[in-house]
Amino acid sequence: MSRDLYRLALAVLHPGFEGTSAPDWLRRALGEGLGGVVLFARNAIGAPLVKELRAENPGVVVAIDEEGGTVTRLEVGAGSSFPGNRALGVVDDAGLTERVGRQIGRMLAELDITLDYAPSADVNANPANPVIGVRSFGPDPDLVARHTAAFVRGVQGAGVAACAKHFPGHGDTVTDSHLALPTVHASREELLARDLPPFRAAIEAGVRSVMTGHLLVPALDPDAPATLSQAALTELLRGELGFDGMVVTDAIEMRAVAAMASPGEIAVRALNAGADAICIGIAGEDGLREIRDAVVAAVRDGVLPEERLAEAAGRVRALSDWYAARPADREAARADVDPGVGLTAAREALTVTGTARLDRAPLVVEVNTRLSQAVDPDTPTGITAALTTLLPGTTMVRLERDAPLPDLGSPDPDGGRPVVLVVHDAARHTWVRDVVDAAVAARPDAIVVDTGVPGPPSGATHVATHGISRVSAQAAAERLAR
Repeated sequence: MSRDLYRLALAVLHPGFEGTSAPDWLRRALGEGLGGVVLFARNAIGAPLVKELRAENPGVVVAIDEEGGTVTRLEVGAGSSFPGNRALGVVDDAGLTERVGRQIGRMLAELDITLDYAPSADVNANPANPVIGVRSFGPDPDLVARHTAAFVRGVQGAGVAACAKHFPGHGDTVTDSHLALPTVHASREELLARDLPPFRAAIEAGVRSVMTGHLLVPALDPDAPATLSQAALTELLRGELGFDGMVVTDAIEMRAVAAMASPGEIAVRALNAGADAICIGIAGEDGLREIRDAVVAAVRDGVLPEERLAEAAGRVRALSDWYAARPADREAARADVDPGVGLTAAREALTVTGTARLDRAPLVVEVNTRLSQAVDPDTPTGITAALTTLLPGTTMVRLERDAPLPDLGSPDPDGGRPVVLVVHDAARHTWVRDVVDAAVAARPDAIVVDTGVPGPPSGATHVATHGISRVSAQAAAERLAR
């Protein structure tokens, strides 16, 4: 009986790990019933690694954040082959979004990955949002709903489970939940009309998983963030929206909840609230054991009902079984190669003001705004590399905050070197707008490329890619150098 309880506790834990192969402690835990593993770029993800994990537990839920655009774990070095949600929302072709989702699902199917923590179903209602931004399909609930459903159909049509996040919606926040607890100041009526339609659409599309957001939503629960709230997870998500798949938490080491209690207590509270899987972004042997033991102790002490833990473990197993039952879908997806779909989407998403063209190698000034904590710090904008391919001799200067502008040279059309400023979310950063204003004053012919949620156009030519990816950079470079 004790052994069964430990297996149940392990079944609901889904840790990440350091290294490029499965450490011994993780192998042991998988053999003892660990239900899931989360992979990150640091793991150098490939089929051999996934095979290592499945050798210990064939039914393990192998999960990954592969949203496309800024959040990629498989293509960090070169940038994503897909432009990301904002760009897809700008194009607003649900069929194209489904094709992109299918190709992302195909990539994961080739690696035998069970679950994609995507799409972001957040409605980016607040332009000052520091963590969602281009990860959202846009600010309109209906648009986000139809593209969320299309992405889910695409990924799951490839035999890989999708996950709508971050319930009940991270779009109207000004705080990054990696760093602190955000509060969503909206009435229940506003939540129902604005934030929940994409989750309803995902559920109607058959999404297999929903990820909780570490968000305080007083209209639902004034005391607990959604991850720890029965009102949010059991009453609203399960009861009103009718979701019966696996609910997984966002990573519990994020400061939004980690500052509130120990990891073990957070896990117990999340399970009590209605979560089924506890995502632990980074874990070691001692940390995993402590969380497991806290869950077991909570059951023995009557704090966490054993039937609730068994229900959670059953939902994890049901997701694994769903994946196991779809080898034919994955085989069909592997053969359905659509290599140009990401670049097609990126080209169609470009919005351009002005008509300037580059006829020689430019100086690229990358204004270095730190992307959100969800984005791997090695993710490149790709603009300089793409321009260098088309215009050899392109050079780049990275401009940090408070650093002086480099010498931008003369706007002489016969000999002056063109200038391209690359910015991200200029509308959200006063200091970035100041840099752009100063650069455009010195070089009125400067070209501004914004890879984020764009503000008002500035510069002789303003290009908005609506996302950071390899294909977004290529599309922008093609437009400027053609």
